[in-house]
Amino acid sequence: MKEYNSTTDILIIGGGIAGCIAAISLVNHYNVTLLDKLVEPVDRIGESLAPAAQRILKELDLLENESDTVKQTIFRNNLGMQSYWGSNQLQFVDHMRNPDGFSRSLDRKNFEVYLRKIASERGVNCIWGTRLSNSSYEGNYWKVTTKSDDLKNRITHTIQAKFVIDATGRQSHFTKSLGIQRTSYDKLISCWMSLPNTQENTMSTIAADELGWWYSAVVPDNKRVIAFQTDADLVDKNTFKHLDAFLAFTKQHELIASLVEGNKTNISFHGTVSANSTRLEHVTGKQWVALGDAAMSFDPLSSQGMFNAMANAMQLQKLLINYDFIRDLDSVKEEQFNKLYENQLQQIWNHYIKHKNFFYSTETRWKEATFWKRRGIS
Repeated sequence: MKEYNSTTDILIIGGGIAGCIAAISLVNHYNVTLLDKLVEPVDRIGESLAPAAQRILKELDLLENESDTVKQTIFRNNLGMQSYWGSNQLQFVDHMRNPDGFSRSLDRKNFEVYLRKIASERGVNCIWGTRLSNSSYEGNYWKVTTKSDDLKNRITHTIQAKFVIDATGRQSHFTKSLGIQRTSYDKLISCWMSLPNTQENTMSTIAADELGWWYSAVVPDNKRVIAFQTDADLVDKNTFKHLDAFLAFTKQHELIASLVEGNKTNISFHGTVSANSTRLEHVTGKQWVALGDAAMSFDPLSSQGMFNAMANAMQLQKLLINYDFIRDLDSVKEEQFNKLYENQLQQIWNHYIKHKNFFYSTETRWKEATFWKRRGIS
């Protein structure tokens, strides 16, 4: 067994989009350590990056100056969205006039691999394949211990940090270990699969259904993602456990069935993931904050999950640099910082809830269906 000890200004737990953007944006100002339980990223469903995210990418000099070859493995421009929402009439929303350009359909895994690489190249101390074991606050430092999963050759890291950022997603491992409660506002889940795209039309598609709603998008390598969002208790669990059962389920929707028809080889079935709206009771504490999905998670209908993670990370970076209480541990500045950060996240949450309720309210074809009734549609 190997043991390592280190000291850092900022420890970021979670090497996804939120954690990497925070690390990249802070490394020129602080000593930053970034860790994640995964040795490398895995496939994730999140793939729609809002046009406004390009401002952040430019500010951090990410992707813009990469070769076309690199770009093509990470994203493809999305001309817009076609939707069957609120009526049986097909509607289009395009990004042609958006000042920030196109929406981008990402290969989420490749994007996270890229962000990890950049973080390491720019001086972030990156530790992969190690998970949170325990933490304690002593002598103005957080003492965080992590361990690798390999029992035979286990590596233990003990890190002393002046400030901790929990970017571990909906699981919020660090804040959960402190006893911070998380509130779930619904039971939404997403079942998804990916397969080769055979359609000429590569616009993203959203289609409401009695039990929930369908989503499809074409991502790099001409791969299509198909997902169904519903509440966990509304569909027989076996439907979402096996590919054959899920394929049978897609036949109930003519549009989705047409995307799958004649294309039943090379399908990757990814099963279900949580997609519900949740948030932490407290997003700040003594020398720690929660970031991105760890602080609050969004319904994928908003298409704001990844953009929020990035924007949240940049807001945090600007606040930390502005108040600069970490090096000298100024408690007055820290209190001001905590209040401002909490207020910012509360405003984002209020804005999100308002828009989520509005979008769900525009679909009135299944007024008596449980899924829609739960979302205030009456």
